[in-house]
Amino acid sequence: MSEKEAEELLLELKEKAELMVDLAYSSVIYDNRDIAEEVYQLENFIDVLNERLQKLAIEDVKKGELEVNEALAIIQLGASSEAIADAARDIADVELRDVELHPIIKESVMESEEVVLRVELSPNSVLANKKIGDVKLASQTGMWIIAIKRGERWIYDPGKNVELKGGDILFARGSREGMEHFLALASGEEKEF
Repeated sequence: MSEKEAEELLLELKEKAELMVDLAYSSVIYDNRDIAEEVYQLENFIDVLNERLQKLAIEDVKKGELEVNEALAIIQLGASSEAIADAARDIADVELRDVELHPIIKESVMESEEVVLRVELSPNSVLANKKIGDVKLASQTGMWIIAIKRGERWIYDPGKNVELKGGDILFARGSREGMEHFLALASGEEKEF
């Protein structure tokens, strides 16, 4: 495993675990089973990714390409990301088991000015086939896209040159006030920014 490959695997583990925490809390707060199920899918993927990282690190030690202490550090970093992913899954499990949150907990979280949501981009949306930078979502809606799921592929922290496509699953974060406008744009209900 090259240093670059190790960096890429660890970065993907970290980014997916961070996304899972945001999604898990959002699934509970907004009573959204779809988001909770997405967390479960991501957790399974992280398990596979972490196992791959561990095997590659051990193989590299056997080949003499990696020192034991370096391999241990890589394995520990991967295991830490997996622990975060497991915790996010446990949070999402609250939604999937239909556990009712205590009103004080829900109220305190709902007071947050920031929301995270999941939406499928309609092919009829004004956003479809446009680059993120061209539509200026953050300034127009107060929402910014933190991740895109395109088929089985994930795009994290997409830049301004990433083109949005109908069928993309968008994960967005932003102000509660901009949520409805963003959802209407993504669904194709609204055509004006």
